[in-house]
Amino acid sequence: MNARFIVPAALVAAVVTFQTAQAEQPEIRRTDLVKEDVSVSGKEVVQVRVDFNSGAFAVNHRHPGEEIAYVLEGTLEYKLEGKEAVTLKAGESLFIPDGVTHSARNVGDGKASELATYIVTKNAKLVEPVK
Repeated sequence: MNARFIVPAALVAAVVTFQTAQAEQPEIRRTDLVKEDVSVSGKEVVQVRVDFNSGAFAVNHRHPGEEIAYVLEGTLEYKLEGKEAVTLKAGESLFIPDGVTHSARNVGDGKASELATYIVTKNAKLVEPVK
């Protein structure tokens, strides 16, 4: 077979494989619920429902303010910078201080969901990925 046909075919196969792998990755969906000013100058409250498919992982990130995570269903493991991992089930909550790098993973058998409430710097990017 001619090399000018093999190379494009290999590229197409690689792209299809990459797209398929991305489509199979466990998904996290965010639903914005509330975004309002608070009585503290320059701050706002943001509330989001976060749904984690089985095995989904929210990579290391931080927020420009405090977060309170309340588990609505399932089981989530949180890792906060400098602390041991903590596993929470429905009805349990966790306080995450301003700027602390953290991750979250669905470690249960099915879907997991959290209600995340943030008091953050107004109009700042809510989620900052951290390597």
